[in-house]
Amino acid sequence: MSWSKLKQQLESFLCPALYGRVEYIASSYRYLPDKPGICYIAVDKKNMLNMSDRTTSIRWYQTELEIKNDSDIQIPINNEEFEAIRKDTKGVVPEDRLKVIARSRKISEYAKELLSAQSSLSKSNFIVVATKFLSTSIEESLESNDILLNILALVDRRVGKKRILNMSEKMKLKHPIVQYFYELRLSTL
Repeated sequence: MSWSKLKQQLESFLCPALYGRVEYIASSYRYLPDKPGICYIAVDKKNMLNMSDRTTSIRWYQTELEIKNDSDIQIPINNEEFEAIRKDTKGVVPEDRLKVIARSRKISEYAKELLSAQSSLSKSNFIVVATKFLSTSIEESLESNDILLNILALVDRRVGKKRILNMSEKMKLKHPIVQYFYELRLSTL
C-alpha cells in the first residue's frame, strides 16, 4: 500500500477532536534508496514520536535501573501478587518488607517489558505496524505490547469515552509516550 493511501486511512480513523492536531508524517530520500527515511507522529505541529531517533520530548529509558529509580512511575500491586510473595517467603518476612519485595519484582518485570517494547519501536517500520493496525481489532491494538499499536488505537475514533476512562489503571503500566497520547485523548473528552 502506498504511503499516501495508508496515511489517508489512518487519518480517517482519527478521533474528530484530534483531526488536524495529530499528523502522520513520512519521508524518504529519492536519490538514496539505501536510506530508510524518517517517520514520525506530530501533535500540534510538534514532533512527538520519531521512529528513527531518540530526540523526542518523551523520555526514553536506557537501562532497567533508570526505570526503577524514576519516581514518576507508579506500579499498582494487587493482593494476588502480594499473597504470592508471602507464600514464596513462607510468611517469615515482615509486612513492610513484603511490600518492598513485591514492588521491586513488579518494577523489574515492567522494566523488561518497557525496554523490549522501546527497542522494537526503534527498529520497527511504521508502515508495517500501521498496516497491521488497520487489519486488527481495536481491542488487540489496545492490549498489545507494541507502543505504536497502542498509540494508533488511543487516537482512534472507535475508542469511546467510557473505554478511555476505564483504562486509566492500565495506562500506568505503559510507556511514557503511550501515556502522553492517553492524556491527549483524555483532554478531548
